Amino acid sequence: EFRAGHIQGAVSVPLEKLKSRIAQLPRSRPVIAYCRGPYCLLAVDAVELLRERGFRSLRLAVGYPDWAAAGLPVEVDDASSPNLALGQRIADKGKRRGAA
Repeated sequence: EFRAGHIQGAVSVPLEKLKSRIAQLPRSRPVIAYCRGPYCLLAVDAVELLRERGFRSLRLAVGYPDWAAAGLPVEVDDASSPNLALGQRIADKGKRRGAA
């Protein structure tokens, strides 16, 4: 999913790897957690874990598809990803909405 499209500048840290990679995250600014949709509990769990470890952390109120559809900055990493077409369509749809 991440390679198919994500918020510009985002770093993928799956919840099951968060504890082992937490030292790599910045403490100088808030860490924002998000998933595909606003009802995903993985982002809620990530925020809870980060806060327990002393991070300033927030959950993004929307998911990636809503972010992209709003025309906000996104990145697509891997042209060989089978989900590239979906990620690119979401990003393109958002760009068209912003241009209208």
